[in-house]
Amino acid sequence: MKIYKYLFLFLVSISIVGCSDLEEEPVGLLSPEGFFQTTSDIQTAVNGALTHAINEQFWGRKLSIALMLRSDMVSLASNETRRVEMEEFSTLASNGMISEFWPRTYQGIAAANQAIAGAEDVDVDESIKNPVTAQAYFARAFYYFHLVRLFGAVPYISEPITDVDAATSISRTPASEVYDNIIADLEFAKTWLPDTQESRATPSKAAASSYLALVYLTLGEYQNAYDEATEVISNAGAYNLALDSNFQNLFNANVIDASSEPIFAVDYNNFEAEDNAYDQTAPMTGIRGDDRNLGGGWSVAVPTLAVYTTWDEGDYRRAVSLDDRASINGTVVDYTEFDISGHEFAKNVPYIAKYMRYPGPFARANARATSHNNSMIRYAEVLLIAAEAAVELGNNDAALMYVNQVRARARLGGATKTGADEEYTFPPSAVPADLTGTVTVDDILEERRLEFAFEGIRWYDIVRRQIGNEVFNSSGLEGDKPFFTSDDYLLPLPEDELERNPNLTQNPGY
Repeated sequence: MKIYKYLFLFLVSISIVGCSDLEEEPVGLLSPEGFFQTTSDIQTAVNGALTHAINEQFWGRKLSIALMLRSDMVSLASNETRRVEMEEFSTLASNGMISEFWPRTYQGIAAANQAIAGAEDVDVDESIKNPVTAQAYFARAFYYFHLVRLFGAVPYISEPITDVDAATSISRTPASEVYDNIIADLEFAKTWLPDTQESRATPSKAAASSYLALVYLTLGEYQNAYDEATEVISNAGAYNLALDSNFQNLFNANVIDASSEPIFAVDYNNFEAEDNAYDQTAPMTGIRGDDRNLGGGWSVAVPTLAVYTTWDEGDYRRAVSLDDRASINGTVVDYTEFDISGHEFAKNVPYIAKYMRYPGPFARANARATSHNNSMIRYAEVLLIAAEAAVELGNNDAALMYVNQVRARARLGGATKTGADEEYTFPPSAVPADLTGTVTVDDILEERRLEFAFEGIRWYDIVRRQIGNEVFNSSGLEGDKPFFTSDDYLLPLPEDELERNPNLTQNPGY
């Protein structure tokens, strides 16, 4: 057995590369003894922790695309087994997507743990080092929040691993304890982080509080969720938060840095490393034969036609989210002729547009390695967290107020372009109209589905509300998914991890 293949050996040595506005070249491996001398050393470890999120094994492709495929809005145009399993809910423990984003997530956690432990060796006042160390607490919470929602109980590791034998016999921590630790980390981060940061890819107090709101919403602790969300809303001025006046700006790498809507983002910043640490979301969702971006897309994650036809055409968010017109091999066509590329997986349906239209000046072929800031949480979500929690608390006036702020922004329209690169201005619209009367949870879930379409959020909403049987039946957007069962709300732990560690148990149904 090759020891270096153990998951937990990934936790011993951490490659540090920059993210966001940080350094863009590797700066070596951390050596725990003697490395941490100053707060700059803590920041280096933090940067490494956050950089793991931009790897294609995490948000650059594997996890982000898995979340799309498991939702009810994106179908698969591919015969690759690991993707078919995700799409059809026939996922095996050997699935290649899981076996890549699981260890990558733990690498991010390892780097965060190293920063937290190393900070103890930095002999400066807490008021100086804790605002930096708090970024590591946030990063650890961020990664574990993904893991616990995807797998339930997972091994919870809170310090650097040095004993490989002990590491390979660790057991799963109950999900409730993982959540308790996530909340504790976010509370620490909220206490010490500044209100704002120079980059939205650096965690701020607003990011910690917003994630606390989302964690509480996920747990069904609606008063806490409401309190955290409304605290962010009340302090929007201090946090420099607001809804962007043009929804398209949120998916435009040329202007996103100036937007006040993202709260926490992963920023690819023109970074492309040998280990695929770059963004592939655009090509994975792009149109085959598309004349844009030096080769177009790979036509892998594609919405079903019902996503488009059931979305009111007066809603500007549909125009921003979907390409129903494109130039393919030199010919401008609408979506009914997208298969003129001749590729076996080309589909005659509108494609996801959020990641292909404005990838920025540094995009490589197929719009890889863009300078996008991909929002992990943005101000619109905080408003809808407050709205959903308000519904559960019986505060209908507050629910109406918050959800209608999001809908009002959608009505503003704005400058955008078609998939054929034709610039135009979508005029202000009466759609979507303000909600009136009694707001329901279903109203908020539908608003979230449209507002955050193809942003990796819908699957988590399906899971936390346990609505799989409602959305994966014959009347759903993708039609009946016969293999779906309640066991599919959790993914299987990777098969190779269970083989290496007999103390790990598998989720039911796998």
